[in-house]
Amino acid sequence: MAIDPPLVVNEVFGPTIQGEGPASGRRCGFVRLGRCNLSCAWCDTSHSWDWSRHDPANELEERTAQSVFDELAAMRVDMVVVTGGEPLLQWRRLPPLFRACRAAGWEVHVETAGTLPWSGPADLVTQWVVSPKLANSQMALDRRYRPEVLAGFVRAGAAFKFVVTSPEDLEEIATMAAEVHIPSRAVWVMPEGTDRDRVVRRTAALADAVIARGWNLTTRLHVIAWGAQRGR
Repeated sequence: MAIDPPLVVNEVFGPTIQGEGPASGRRCGFVRLGRCNLSCAWCDTSHSWDWSRHDPANELEERTAQSVFDELAAMRVDMVVVTGGEPLLQWRRLPPLFRACRAAGWEVHVETAGTLPWSGPADLVTQWVVSPKLANSQMALDRRYRPEVLAGFVRAGAAFKFVVTSPEDLEEIATMAAEVHIPSRAVWVMPEGTDRDRVVRRTAALADAVIARGWNLTTRLHVIAWGAQRGR
């Protein structure tokens, strides 16, 4: 009998709430996978990938899909968020966990930067939340922007969540959305920040302009509730 390859996991935590995007406020469990193919300047989960600042021996663990599922089941949640890092670096390893979650009647939400495609079964993921990176991430465009990959997620009905540091970033979102044909209803704008004051201040600065463009606005509820505490 074939043995499923283990997942490289940074942390599993919950029950908590989804703090961002279309499922904001919903009770859920989180699975944060290790490693990332990007390096956003403002990343608030560098412990999952930045080995110049963190020790992978302390941050990464190989775990079976069953062990992760069992930990989630103990939380008594009906929604699981799989995030990173970049979870699609491990796309071949994810179907066993997703199948177990779906068999339990749970929703599976996956957060990705949209630079890597999903080549697994389409019916295993309930909601894609794709977060294309803008110039404020301080990465080169050809590293962070893959229009053909984003177009595939548009066809899959994904929500697109953009991290914004100022209202000036909105024009870049508009250009990207037009190029990839992202529907306005699928655009979510989120202020960058890991402290309550900055999140609230930036949300207020963005609100009118986001509404005027016909987009959705999301704050960061977990930051408002718990600040920068890890595992919340």
